[in-house]
Amino acid sequence: MNAFINMIKSRRTIYGLNKNMPVADEVVCDLVRDCVRYVPDAFDMKSQRVIVCTGEKHEQFWNSVYDELVKFTGDNLSRERTDSFSAGHGTILYFYDSAVMDSAKKQYAQYAERFHDWIMQSNGMLQFAVWTGLRALGVGANLQHYNPVIDEMVKKMFNVPESWVLVAQMPFGGIEKEPDAKAEENISNRVKIEK
Repeated sequence: MNAFINMIKSRRTIYGLNKNMPVADEVVCDLVRDCVRYVPDAFDMKSQRVIVCTGEKHEQFWNSVYDELVKFTGDNLSRERTDSFSAGHGTILYFYDSAVMDSAKKQYAQYAERFHDWIMQSNGMLQFAVWTGLRALGVGANLQHYNPVIDEMVKKMFNVPESWVLVAQMPFGGIEKEPDAKAEENISNRVKIEK
């Protein structure tokens, strides 16, 4: 049990990323495939979708995110934040397939109003599993949410079906700088045990 908890503890938000990967791209892709295959999804819907982009596509993605943000805000924004993500080795894009959700809603109408919640829970578990797995490989990552501002750009860039809904973006790479230690807290403020 300690090994599992230690893996959870080591999963951290790491902004200081670089392109010096400790593992090959195929190792990361295998991790993502396994997580998509084995992370639970209500009613075994298989609703989760993922794109892993590296190299030029990764650079193009973050340059396009910046361009979309400038269009959205109308401001001349600093590139510092998006450049910090681009400095990493790659990005994992998380989606769910709304067509799968709509089909499940029809098949199980009595639960229809809950399917979106359940799909998002599955997507969160998928993100956590991949993130923790990356850290176990010595790869750093952080999680971003530039959707819905970038949704149309992503659909065009990656030629994704209209039914895919973007949920999050996870830049990853070699670890340039470890994060500070987590602050101590009284966990009993958030966990109640009843006997």
